[in-house]
Amino acid sequence: MSEFRAPVEDIIFSLEFVADAGRIDGWDADLVREIVQHFAGFAQGEIAPVDEAADLEGCRVVDGQVIVPAGFKTAYRGYVEQGWNGLSIPEKYDGQDLPAPVLGAVSEIFTGACHSLQMIVGLIPGAVRVLKNFGSEAQREKYIPLLASGDWLATMCMTEAGAGSDLSGIRTKAVEAAGVWRISGDKIFISGGGQDLSAHILHLVLARTGGLDEGVRGLSLFLCRSHLDGGAVNAVTVDRIEEKMGLHGSPTCQLSFDAAEAELIGELGQGLKAMFTLMNHARLDVGLQGVAHAARAGDIAQAYAAERVQGRLVGGGEQVVIEQHYDVKNMLNEQQALAIGGRAMCQMTLVLLETGENDDLVDFLTPICKVFCSEAGIKSADMGIQILGGYGYLHEYRIEQTLRDARITSIYEGTNSVHAIGLATRLLRHKNGAAADAFEQMILDVGSDELLVTLKLWQDMRDRVLAAPELATAFMKLTGLLTYQAVWVKILAVADKSAEPERLKKLADHVFSTVPRDAKYWSTF
Repeated sequence: MSEFRAPVEDIIFSLEFVADAGRIDGWDADLVREIVQHFAGFAQGEIAPVDEAADLEGCRVVDGQVIVPAGFKTAYRGYVEQGWNGLSIPEKYDGQDLPAPVLGAVSEIFTGACHSLQMIVGLIPGAVRVLKNFGSEAQREKYIPLLASGDWLATMCMTEAGAGSDLSGIRTKAVEAAGVWRISGDKIFISGGGQDLSAHILHLVLARTGGLDEGVRGLSLFLCRSHLDGGAVNAVTVDRIEEKMGLHGSPTCQLSFDAAEAELIGELGQGLKAMFTLMNHARLDVGLQGVAHAARAGDIAQAYAAERVQGRLVGGGEQVVIEQHYDVKNMLNEQQALAIGGRAMCQMTLVLLETGENDDLVDFLTPICKVFCSEAGIKSADMGIQILGGYGYLHEYRIEQTLRDARITSIYEGTNSVHAIGLATRLLRHKNGAAADAFEQMILDVGSDELLVTLKLWQDMRDRVLAAPELATAFMKLTGLLTYQAVWVKILAVADKSAEPERLKKLADHVFSTVPRDAKYWSTF
């Protein structure tokens, strides 16, 4: 069994030289390295060791209270004591006010160590972003310090039975009486909805303030506390937790709101706009979850393949370790390339988000990162099982857990097919195609002949998909591959600045020799 090892050098190289994080105001490369290394040590020593037990133990409900795996409480206590929960929170609210790419690096390592625990604590940055952008000054002063304290964690309460990807069907109601908003209804698939890690929970709830016929225009966003001022328990209860394929340590709850007291955040009828601030952060986080699983699966497979002796090379007499066999070597290269390339895609987008240089490009890249990287994590885990053979199918090496945990990433925070449709319709048409134009210019700015064939295919399909949205999934796949190629051109250009330049050059050769760029291939879609 391969112990978790955070890919610190790969992360720092990608931030510094591929994503060019140094252009962020106040960026301190030495400090960032220290932070990433310190969190890696904490994750390897305190978080990763509880992951297997949490997968086996799972969560349970006792008298309406969710009980999370025992090891989580010790790990979370250390997480809070070291201040990791306040990493991106402004200093005025008792946080450290570090930029989004640093948070992304920590989030990736956290997921690789224990995705289930990361799921419970990972919504704090998004909740703070919502409060900063849409909350009143009083709400910011009250709630952001609570989130920074570690005594409060946050949830995102959108989904309902019959209202998943299509939020226009939300029926949970919010009614104002005597100056107080009260929420009634049921929400499902709420990660950490009733966890016992933190003493309190701040639920961000999307509820209907208009009629059903108003669709998403009748939705508003609310802050709903698990406990009210004075300590009284609010009328929010856990009906049950779901039995899932993976993420067994993360409680996925069905919550009931029975005239629960709440506060409006932002404007009436603008709830979806406010919630998208949280969702867009979460979607990039999901991309990094995929990267973490791709890297973790690659590590497990590489360690096994370097020791497993089986078969002979053509013309050879001695048995060899399986990493020398062409097919295994190809899969190992693919796993590494997916992790490194996917990481660069997400980090480049996070840097753009932080600098505010090109909002249109961020809008376009966000769903691409979510889709490509989530599928990369699943693909890498599946290849890892194949490399380990029968042992991969067993629990012993835990790569089957990697696949089980990774599988949800292509479903939550918007299914990948929904994002493909959004890319092929809304984002291609938004502002007369400004977002797609920004993406095209990004590819042209990379300035590589390696991209010209794929770019021409993309330009042709862009014209076709506007008239034929049924091509959305193929268009998303091609757009992801073009982005992946572009970041690998950038990686190759700066490979000599890495600790392992020959490794990166070998992987770049793998990428450019395996990415399908034949017009006949894409004409079949």
